Amino acid sequence: MAEKTSTPGRRFIKLAGMTASIAGKAVSNSIKSFNANDEEKLAAKSRLYEDIGLKIADTLGEMKGAVMKVGQIASQYKDIFPPEVAKAIAKLQRQAPPVPFSTIQYQIEREMGKPLDQIFASIDSEPFAAASIGQVHRAVLPTGERVVVKVQYPGVDEACESDLKQVRLALRLAGVFKIDKKLQDKLFDEMRDSLTAELNYNIEAHNLQVFSTFHQQLDSKVIIPKVYPAYSTRRVLTLSEELGESIETASTWSQELRNELGERLFRLISQEVFFLHSFHSDPHPGNFAFRPDGSVVVYDYGSTKTLSPELVNINKQLVRAAFSHDIPALEQALRELHVRNYNGQIPAEFYQQWIDILISPLNGEYDFAKNTAHHDAVELLKKSLKYWDSFQPSPETMMLNRTISGHYWNMINLKVKDNFKPLLEEVVPLHSPASPT
Repeated sequence: MAEKTSTPGRRFIKLAGMTASIAGKAVSNSIKSFNANDEEKLAAKSRLYEDIGLKIADTLGEMKGAVMKVGQIASQYKDIFPPEVAKAIAKLQRQAPPVPFSTIQYQIEREMGKPLDQIFASIDSEPFAAASIGQVHRAVLPTGERVVVKVQYPGVDEACESDLKQVRLALRLAGVFKIDKKLQDKLFDEMRDSLTAELNYNIEAHNLQVFSTFHQQLDSKVIIPKVYPAYSTRRVLTLSEELGESIETASTWSQELRNELGERLFRLISQEVFFLHSFHSDPHPGNFAFRPDGSVVVYDYGSTKTLSPELVNINKQLVRAAFSHDIPALEQALRELHVRNYNGQIPAEFYQQWIDILISPLNGEYDFAKNTAHHDAVELLKKSLKYWDSFQPSPETMMLNRTISGHYWNMINLKVKDNFKPLLEEVVPLHSPASPT
Protein backbone atom coordinates (compact mmCIF):
# COMPACT_ATOMS: atom_id res chain seq x y z
CA MET A 1 0.00 0.00 0.00
CA ALA A 2 1.30 3.47 -0.89
CA GLU A 3 1.83 5.91 1.95
CA LYS A 4 0.25 9.31 2.21
CA THR A 5 2.28 12.09 0.66
CA SER A 6 3.02 13.47 4.14
CA THR A 7 1.88 12.57 7.64
CA PRO A 8 0.09 15.23 9.73
CA GLY A 9 2.89 15.19 12.31
CA ARG A 10 5.64 15.78 9.78
CA ARG A 11 3.62 18.50 8.07
CA PHE A 12 3.02 20.27 11.39
CA ILE A 13 6.72 20.13 12.31
CA LYS A 14 7.77 21.59 8.94
CA LEU A 15 5.21 24.39 9.11
CA ALA A 16 5.92 25.12 12.76
CA GLY A 17 9.62 25.32 11.91
CA MET A 18 8.86 27.81 9.14
CA THR A 19 6.72 29.87 11.52
CA ALA A 20 9.41 29.91 14.22
CA SER A 21 12.09 30.89 11.71
CA ILE A 22 10.00 33.76 10.36
CA ALA A 23 9.13 35.00 13.86
CA GLY A 24 12.83 34.90 14.78
CA LYS A 25 13.78 36.90 11.70
CA ALA A 26 11.12 39.52 12.50
CA VAL A 27 12.29 39.91 16.12
CA SER A 28 15.95 40.09 15.06
CA ASN A 29 15.15 42.77 12.51
CA SER A 30 13.29 44.85 15.14
CA ILE A 31 16.29 44.70 17.50
CA LYS A 32 18.83 45.57 14.80
CA SER A 33 16.72 48.47 13.53
CA PHE A 34 16.08 49.97 16.96
CA ASN A 35 18.63 52.79 16.61
CA ALA A 36 18.62 52.97 12.79
CA ASN A 37 17.46 55.99 10.80
CA ASP A 38 14.40 55.84 8.54
CA GLU A 39 16.37 54.95 5.40
CA GLU A 40 18.22 52.14 7.16
CA LYS A 41 14.96 50.81 8.65
CA LEU A 42 13.35 50.77 5.21
CA ALA A 43 16.28 48.88 3.68
CA ALA A 44 16.32 46.39 6.58
CA LYS A 45 12.58 45.80 6.26
CA SER A 46 12.94 45.17 2.52
CA ARG A 47 15.68 42.58 3.20
CA LEU A 48 13.51 40.99 5.89
CA TYR A 49 10.57 40.67 3.51
CA GLU A 50 12.81 39.09 0.87
CA ASP A 51 14.04 36.53 3.42
CA ILE A 52 10.50 35.82 4.62
CA GLY A 53 9.18 35.43 1.07
CA LEU A 54 11.94 32.97 0.17
CA LYS A 55 11.40 30.98 3.38
CA ILE A 56 7.66 30.69 2.72
CA ALA A 57 8.17 29.77 -0.94
CA ASP A 58 10.88 27.19 -0.18
CA THR A 59 8.89 25.50 2.60
CA LEU A 60 5.53 25.44 0.87
CA GLY A 61 7.07 24.58 -2.48
CA GLU A 62 8.54 21.33 -1.19
CA MET A 63 5.31 20.22 0.49
CA LYS A 64 2.50 18.53 -1.40
CA GLY A 65 -1.13 19.13 -0.73
CA ALA A 66 -3.24 21.79 0.84
CA VAL A 67 -0.35 23.84 2.16
CA MET A 68 1.13 24.37 -1.30
CA LYS A 69 -2.36 25.18 -2.56
CA VAL A 70 -2.71 27.76 0.22
CA GLY A 71 0.56 29.29 -0.94
CA GLN A 72 -0.65 29.34 -4.52
CA ILE A 73 -3.91 31.01 -3.51
CA ALA A 74 -2.00 33.53 -1.39
CA SER A 75 0.28 34.31 -4.34
CA GLN A 76 -2.77 35.36 -6.36
CA TYR A 77 -3.62 38.07 -3.81
CA LYS A 78 -0.51 40.16 -4.41
CA ASP A 79 -2.14 43.35 -3.13
CA ILE A 80 -2.15 42.16 0.48
CA PHE A 81 1.62 41.53 0.66
CA PRO A 82 4.73 43.67 0.33
CA PRO A 83 6.23 43.34 -3.21
CA GLU A 84 9.21 41.33 -1.92
CA VAL A 85 6.94 38.65 -0.39
CA ALA A 86 4.53 38.60 -3.34
CA LYS A 87 7.42 38.11 -5.80
CA ALA A 88 8.90 35.19 -3.86
CA ILE A 89 5.68 33.23 -3.40
CA ALA A 90 4.61 33.81 -7.01
CA LYS A 91 6.82 30.88 -8.02
CA LEU A 92 4.38 28.56 -6.21
CA GLN A 93 2.14 28.92 -9.27
CA ARG A 94 4.45 26.56 -11.16
CA GLN A 95 3.62 22.92 -11.66
CA ALA A 96 4.47 20.58 -8.81
CA PRO A 97 6.60 17.45 -9.37
CA PRO A 98 4.46 14.28 -9.73
CA VAL A 99 4.16 11.53 -7.11
CA PRO A 100 4.89 7.85 -7.96
CA PHE A 101 2.17 6.03 -9.89
CA SER A 102 1.87 3.50 -7.04
CA THR A 103 0.42 6.31 -4.89
CA ILE A 104 -2.06 7.20 -7.64
CA GLN A 105 -3.06 3.57 -8.14
CA TYR A 106 -3.60 3.18 -4.39
CA GLN A 107 -5.87 6.23 -4.30
CA ILE A 108 -7.94 5.17 -7.34
CA GLU A 109 -8.42 1.62 -6.05
CA ARG A 110 -9.32 2.85 -2.57
CA GLU A 111 -11.89 5.29 -3.97
CA MET A 112 -13.42 2.95 -6.56
CA GLY A 113 -13.29 -0.21 -4.42
CA LYS A 114 -11.77 -2.50 -7.05
CA PRO A 115 -8.43 -3.23 -8.78
CA LEU A 116 -7.23 -0.73 -11.36
CA ASP A 117 -7.38 -3.21 -14.25
CA GLN A 118 -11.08 -3.75 -13.53
CA ILE A 119 -11.79 0.00 -13.76
CA PHE A 120 -9.98 1.15 -16.89
CA ALA A 121 -9.00 -0.69 -20.05
CA SER A 122 -5.69 1.17 -19.74
CA ILE A 123 -4.20 4.15 -17.91
CA ASP A 124 -0.94 5.99 -18.51
CA SER A 125 1.47 5.64 -15.61
CA GLU A 126 3.06 9.00 -16.46
CA PRO A 127 0.88 12.04 -15.65
CA PHE A 128 0.50 14.79 -18.22
CA ALA A 129 -0.19 17.33 -15.48
CA ALA A 130 0.73 17.51 -11.79
CA ALA A 131 -0.42 20.18 -9.36
CA SER A 132 -0.49 20.89 -5.63
CA ILE A 133 -3.42 18.69 -4.62
CA GLY A 134 -3.46 16.05 -7.35
CA GLN A 135 -2.38 14.98 -10.82
CA VAL A 136 -3.98 13.98 -14.11
CA HIS A 137 -3.53 10.78 -16.15
CA ARG A 138 -4.89 9.80 -19.56
CA ALA A 139 -6.89 6.57 -19.66
CA VAL A 140 -9.27 4.50 -21.78
CA LEU A 141 -12.62 3.23 -20.48
CA PRO A 142 -13.75 -0.38 -21.06
CA THR A 143 -16.15 1.10 -23.65
CA GLY A 144 -13.18 2.49 -25.60
CA GLU A 145 -13.75 6.17 -24.78
CA ARG A 146 -10.60 8.21 -24.14
CA VAL A 147 -10.71 10.07 -20.84
CA VAL A 148 -8.56 11.99 -18.38
CA VAL A 149 -8.51 10.98 -14.72
CA LYS A 150 -7.87 13.62 -12.07
CA VAL A 151 -6.63 11.99 -8.85
CA GLN A 152 -6.25 13.74 -5.50
CA TYR A 153 -3.19 12.89 -3.42
CA PRO A 154 -3.96 10.74 -0.34
CA GLY A 155 -4.37 12.72 2.89
CA VAL A 156 -4.48 16.16 1.29
CA ASP A 157 -8.00 17.05 2.44
CA GLU A 158 -7.29 16.02 6.04
CA ALA A 159 -4.46 18.57 6.28
CA CYS A 160 -6.44 21.51 4.89
CA GLU A 161 -7.53 23.31 8.08
CA SER A 162 -4.26 22.93 10.02
CA ASP A 163 -2.19 23.94 6.97
CA LEU A 164 -4.23 27.10 6.53
CA LYS A 165 -3.89 28.05 10.20
CA GLN A 166 -0.12 27.54 10.18
CA VAL A 167 0.38 29.64 7.04
CA ARG A 168 -1.78 32.44 8.45
CA LEU A 169 0.13 32.36 11.76
CA ALA A 170 3.46 32.58 9.95
CA LEU A 171 2.32 35.53 7.84
CA ARG A 172 0.82 37.33 10.86
CA LEU A 173 3.97 36.90 12.97
CA ALA A 174 6.04 38.19 10.09
CA GLY A 175 3.93 41.36 10.02
CA VAL A 176 3.62 41.23 6.24
CA PHE A 177 -0.13 41.74 5.93
CA LYS A 178 -1.12 45.16 4.58
CA ILE A 179 -4.73 44.77 5.77
CA ASP A 180 -6.41 44.82 9.18
CA LYS A 181 -7.57 41.73 11.09
CA LYS A 182 -11.19 42.03 9.96
CA LEU A 183 -10.15 41.92 6.31
CA GLN A 184 -7.67 39.13 7.09
CA ASP A 185 -10.56 37.07 8.50
CA LYS A 186 -12.62 37.63 5.36
CA LEU A 187 -9.70 36.84 3.10
CA PHE A 188 -8.85 33.59 4.85
CA ASP A 189 -12.51 32.60 4.91
CA GLU A 190 -12.41 33.08 1.13
CA MET A 191 -9.26 30.97 0.88
CA ARG A 192 -10.79 28.26 3.06
CA ASP A 193 -13.98 28.14 0.98
CA SER A 194 -11.99 28.02 -2.26
CA LEU A 195 -9.70 25.29 -0.94
CA THR A 196 -12.54 23.21 0.49
CA ALA A 197 -14.38 23.33 -2.84
CA GLU A 198 -11.28 22.36 -4.82
CA LEU A 199 -10.66 19.40 -2.52
CA ASN A 200 -14.11 17.97 -3.22
CA TYR A 201 -14.28 16.66 -6.77
CA ASN A 202 -18.04 16.11 -6.39
CA ILE A 203 -18.35 19.90 -6.30
CA GLU A 204 -16.19 20.26 -9.41
CA ALA A 205 -18.28 17.60 -11.19
CA HIS A 206 -21.43 19.59 -10.35
CA ASN A 207 -19.78 22.83 -11.55
CA LEU A 208 -18.78 21.21 -14.84
CA GLN A 209 -22.33 20.09 -15.50
CA VAL A 210 -23.85 23.47 -14.57
CA PHE A 211 -21.42 25.54 -16.62
CA SER A 212 -21.60 23.14 -19.56
CA THR A 213 -25.41 23.39 -19.66
CA PHE A 214 -25.21 27.20 -19.37
CA HIS A 215 -22.70 27.65 -22.20
CA GLN A 216 -24.25 25.13 -24.59
CA GLN A 217 -27.43 27.24 -24.58
CA LEU A 218 -25.41 30.28 -25.66
CA ASP A 219 -22.45 29.05 -27.71
CA SER A 220 -21.73 25.51 -28.92
CA LYS A 221 -18.07 26.44 -29.47
CA VAL A 222 -17.42 26.71 -25.73
CA ILE A 223 -16.26 23.18 -24.92
CA ILE A 224 -16.37 21.90 -21.33
CA PRO A 225 -15.33 18.30 -20.52
CA LYS A 226 -18.07 15.76 -19.84
CA VAL A 227 -18.16 14.09 -16.40
CA TYR A 228 -18.32 10.27 -16.10
CA PRO A 229 -20.11 9.84 -12.73
CA ALA A 230 -19.61 6.05 -12.64
CA TYR A 231 -15.85 6.62 -12.68
CA SER A 232 -15.79 9.59 -10.30
CA THR A 233 -15.79 10.09 -6.52
CA ARG A 234 -14.94 12.83 -4.05
CA ARG A 235 -11.21 12.27 -4.80
CA VAL A 236 -11.23 10.88 -8.36
CA LEU A 237 -12.73 12.74 -11.31
CA THR A 238 -12.99 11.16 -14.76
CA LEU A 239 -13.68 13.46 -17.70
CA SER A 240 -13.88 13.26 -21.47
CA GLU A 241 -10.59 14.06 -23.18
CA GLU A 242 -11.09 17.40 -24.93
CA LEU A 243 -8.06 18.27 -27.02
CA GLY A 244 -6.97 21.69 -28.19
CA GLU A 245 -3.89 23.78 -28.85
CA SER A 246 -2.06 25.90 -26.29
CA ILE A 247 -2.34 29.67 -26.17
CA GLU A 248 1.23 29.86 -27.54
CA THR A 249 0.22 27.87 -30.63
CA ALA A 250 -3.04 29.80 -31.07
CA SER A 251 -1.09 33.08 -31.01
CA THR A 252 0.47 32.10 -34.38
CA TRP A 253 -2.91 31.78 -36.13
CA SER A 254 -4.51 34.45 -38.31
CA GLN A 255 -5.60 37.76 -36.80
CA GLU A 256 -9.21 37.01 -37.71
CA LEU A 257 -9.13 33.66 -35.87
CA ARG A 258 -7.32 35.14 -32.86
CA ASN A 259 -9.98 37.84 -32.64
CA GLU A 260 -12.72 35.22 -32.77
CA LEU A 261 -11.06 33.32 -29.91
CA GLY A 262 -10.65 36.55 -27.94
CA GLU A 263 -14.31 37.44 -28.41
CA ARG A 264 -15.33 33.95 -27.29
CA LEU A 265 -13.19 34.24 -24.15
CA PHE A 266 -14.63 37.69 -23.42
CA ARG A 267 -18.23 36.53 -23.86
CA LEU A 268 -17.55 33.40 -21.81
CA ILE A 269 -16.38 35.22 -18.70
CA SER A 270 -18.72 38.24 -18.98
CA GLN A 271 -21.79 36.03 -19.45
CA GLU A 272 -20.78 33.93 -16.44
CA VAL A 273 -20.37 37.02 -14.26
CA PHE A 274 -23.41 39.04 -15.34
CA PHE A 275 -25.91 36.33 -16.35
CA LEU A 276 -25.00 33.20 -14.37
CA HIS A 277 -23.58 35.15 -11.38
CA SER A 278 -20.91 32.47 -11.01
CA PHE A 279 -17.62 32.31 -12.90
CA HIS A 280 -14.50 30.27 -13.62
CA SER A 281 -11.98 32.03 -11.39
CA ASP A 282 -8.65 30.49 -12.42
CA PRO A 283 -7.67 32.25 -15.67
CA HIS A 284 -4.25 30.56 -15.93
CA PRO A 285 -3.60 30.02 -19.68
CA GLY A 286 -3.09 26.30 -19.04
CA ASN A 287 -6.80 26.06 -18.18
CA PHE A 288 -7.77 26.90 -21.76
CA ALA A 289 -7.17 25.25 -25.13
CA PHE A 290 -8.04 26.47 -28.59
CA ARG A 291 -9.15 24.89 -31.86
CA PRO A 292 -8.77 26.12 -35.45
CA ASP A 293 -12.58 26.20 -35.83
CA GLY A 294 -12.72 28.98 -33.20
CA SER A 295 -13.71 26.75 -30.29
CA VAL A 296 -12.40 27.38 -26.77
CA VAL A 297 -11.95 24.44 -24.37
CA VAL A 298 -12.20 25.29 -20.66
CA TYR A 299 -10.60 23.02 -18.07
CA ASP A 300 -10.72 22.93 -14.27
CA TYR A 301 -13.97 24.19 -12.79
CA GLY A 302 -12.69 23.39 -9.29
CA SER A 303 -12.09 27.08 -8.71
CA THR A 304 -15.28 29.12 -9.17
CA LYS A 305 -16.79 32.13 -7.47
CA THR A 306 -20.48 32.87 -6.97
CA LEU A 307 -21.64 36.48 -6.73
CA SER A 308 -24.78 37.77 -5.03
CA PRO A 309 -27.25 39.71 -7.21
CA GLU A 310 -26.40 42.80 -5.13
CA LEU A 311 -22.69 42.45 -5.90
CA VAL A 312 -23.39 41.98 -9.61
CA ASN A 313 -25.51 45.14 -9.64
CA ILE A 314 -22.79 47.16 -7.91
CA ASN A 315 -20.28 45.99 -10.52
CA LYS A 316 -22.69 47.06 -13.27
CA GLN A 317 -22.95 50.48 -11.63
CA LEU A 318 -19.15 50.66 -11.47
CA VAL A 319 -18.81 49.89 -15.19
CA ARG A 320 -21.48 52.43 -16.18
CA ALA A 321 -19.96 55.10 -13.93
CA ALA A 322 -16.51 54.53 -15.45
CA PHE A 323 -17.74 54.84 -19.04
CA SER A 324 -19.81 57.94 -18.26
CA HIS A 325 -17.00 59.43 -16.12
CA ASP A 326 -19.47 59.88 -13.26
CA ILE A 327 -16.91 60.25 -10.47
CA PRO A 328 -19.35 60.43 -7.49
CA ALA A 329 -21.15 57.28 -8.69
CA LEU A 330 -17.80 55.56 -9.28
CA GLU A 331 -16.54 56.38 -5.80
CA GLN A 332 -19.83 55.25 -4.25
CA ALA A 333 -19.60 51.89 -6.05
CA LEU A 334 -16.00 51.47 -4.86
CA ARG A 335 -17.12 52.17 -1.28
CA GLU A 336 -19.91 49.58 -1.55
CA LEU A 337 -17.33 47.08 -2.81
CA HIS A 338 -15.13 47.98 0.22
CA VAL A 339 -12.28 49.03 -2.07
CA ARG A 340 -12.44 52.74 -1.23
CA ASN A 341 -12.21 53.44 2.50
CA TYR A 342 -12.83 56.74 4.27
CA ASN A 343 -9.22 57.92 4.46
CA GLY A 344 -8.71 61.33 2.86
CA GLN A 345 -10.18 63.17 -0.09
CA ILE A 346 -9.30 62.20 -3.65
CA PRO A 347 -9.40 64.70 -6.53
CA ALA A 348 -11.53 63.86 -9.55
CA GLU A 349 -8.43 64.06 -11.76
CA PHE A 350 -7.01 60.99 -10.02
CA TYR A 351 -10.06 58.93 -10.96
CA GLN A 352 -10.22 60.38 -14.49
CA GLN A 353 -6.64 59.30 -15.24
CA TRP A 354 -7.22 55.76 -13.98
CA ILE A 355 -10.55 55.45 -15.80
CA ASP A 356 -8.94 56.43 -19.10
CA ILE A 357 -6.33 53.70 -18.71
CA LEU A 358 -8.49 50.91 -17.29
CA ILE A 359 -11.35 51.16 -19.80
CA SER A 360 -9.11 51.68 -22.84
CA PRO A 361 -9.07 47.92 -23.76
CA LEU A 362 -12.90 48.05 -23.84
CA ASN A 363 -13.52 51.46 -25.40
CA GLY A 364 -13.01 50.92 -29.13
CA GLU A 365 -10.51 48.87 -31.14
CA TYR A 366 -7.56 47.88 -28.98
CA ASP A 367 -4.33 46.14 -29.93
CA PHE A 368 -3.52 43.87 -26.98
CA ALA A 369 -0.14 42.97 -28.46
CA LYS A 370 1.00 46.56 -27.83
CA ASN A 371 -0.11 46.29 -24.19
CA THR A 372 -0.28 50.06 -23.68
CA ALA A 373 -2.77 50.01 -20.78
CA HIS A 374 -0.41 48.02 -18.60
CA HIS A 375 2.54 50.32 -19.31
CA ASP A 376 0.42 53.43 -18.77
CA ALA A 377 -0.82 52.01 -15.44
CA VAL A 378 2.75 51.36 -14.25
CA GLU A 379 3.67 54.97 -15.01
CA LEU A 380 0.57 56.39 -13.32
CA LEU A 381 1.07 54.14 -10.29
CA LYS A 382 4.28 55.97 -9.40
CA LYS A 383 2.36 59.26 -9.25
CA SER A 384 -0.57 57.77 -7.33
CA LEU A 385 1.15 56.34 -4.26
CA LYS A 386 0.16 59.31 -2.07
CA TYR A 387 -3.49 58.22 -2.37
CA TRP A 388 -2.90 54.51 -1.80
CA ASP A 389 -3.94 54.61 1.88
CA SER A 390 -7.42 55.54 0.68
CA PHE A 391 -7.84 52.10 -0.92
CA GLN A 392 -7.67 48.56 0.38
CA PRO A 393 -7.85 44.99 -0.97
CA SER A 394 -11.42 43.74 -0.79
CA PRO A 395 -12.45 40.08 -0.42
CA GLU A 396 -15.57 40.94 -2.43
CA THR A 397 -13.52 41.89 -5.50
CA MET A 398 -10.29 39.90 -5.33
CA MET A 399 -11.41 36.82 -7.25
CA LEU A 400 -13.08 38.93 -9.93
CA ASN A 401 -10.06 41.25 -10.23
CA ARG A 402 -7.76 38.24 -10.52
CA THR A 403 -9.97 36.76 -13.25
CA ILE A 404 -10.21 39.99 -15.25
CA SER A 405 -6.48 40.68 -15.07
CA GLY A 406 -5.73 37.05 -15.99
CA HIS A 407 -7.88 37.29 -19.11
CA TYR A 408 -6.31 40.64 -19.99
CA TRP A 409 -2.99 38.79 -20.20
CA ASN A 410 -4.63 35.94 -22.12
CA MET A 411 -5.74 38.52 -24.72
CA ILE A 412 -2.18 39.85 -24.83
CA ASN A 413 -0.80 36.34 -25.34
CA LEU A 414 -3.36 35.70 -28.11
CA LYS A 415 -2.41 39.06 -29.71
CA VAL A 416 -6.04 40.07 -30.08
CA LYS A 417 -6.82 43.30 -31.95
CA ASP A 418 -10.52 43.97 -31.64
CA ASN A 419 -13.34 46.18 -30.33
CA PHE A 420 -14.90 44.63 -27.21
CA LYS A 421 -17.24 47.53 -26.41
CA PRO A 422 -20.26 46.03 -28.29
CA LEU A 423 -19.66 42.73 -26.44
CA LEU A 424 -19.57 44.57 -23.10
CA GLU A 425 -22.87 46.28 -23.92
CA GLU A 426 -24.45 42.85 -24.48
CA VAL A 427 -24.07 42.14 -20.75
CA VAL A 428 -23.91 45.66 -19.25
CA PRO A 429 -25.88 48.24 -21.26
CA LEU A 430 -23.83 51.40 -20.73
CA HIS A 431 -26.91 53.61 -20.78
CA SER A 432 -29.85 53.15 -18.46
CA PRO A 433 -33.22 52.57 -20.22
CA ALA A 434 -34.34 56.09 -19.25
CA SER A 435 -31.38 57.84 -20.86
CA PRO A 436 -30.80 58.48 -24.56
CA THR A 437 -28.57 55.95 -26.39
